[in-house]
Amino acid sequence: MDTGLLILRLVTGLLIAGHGVQKISFRLGGSGLAGGTEEFRQDGFRGGALTALAAGAGQIGSGLLMAAGVLTPLASAGAIGVMTVALTVKWPNGLWTQKDGSEYPLVLIVTAAALAFTGPGRHSVDQALGLLPWPACWSVTAAAAGVASGLATRALLHRPAQLAHAMPPEGDRSR
Repeated sequence: MDTGLLILRLVTGLLIAGHGVQKISFRLGGSGLAGGTEEFRQDGFRGGALTALAAGAGQIGSGLLMAAGVLTPLASAGAIGVMTVALTVKWPNGLWTQKDGSEYPLVLIVTAAALAFTGPGRHSVDQALGLLPWPACWSVTAAAAGVASGLATRALLHRPAQLAHAMPPEGDRSR
């Protein structure tokens, strides 16, 4: 079981971290911070480069913590939060990835929640530091806080669809 949890943590955590790297750099096929900023703008979010930087940093941080099995409830909450935002963006497109749907963010949310409930396993920094087992209430709190933070981010930073497409890019005041 511990080897399975290690593989699950490594794959999920590194994919989430890699997705964050793409948001803020040209690494791993990313379009740099300007590209990440434009992606958020096109998805209807305000905040410009700060939004892209916060999202990228959140994905990188939570992904690396998850991969290493460090502070697993916190890592899970962070991953659930950023992926909840992604889920809300993709939700109107349906479930399946082929139609740019919410399938992939949903899988990452469920995986992060499952890791919050199972713990990182024996092959983790949490185990090496003697932090396990986590109290059960932390798992529930991590999952709930992750979803709540993602929904709050969406509510605070997202513009209504008609306004989002009418707004000029950040810094462009010509329109």
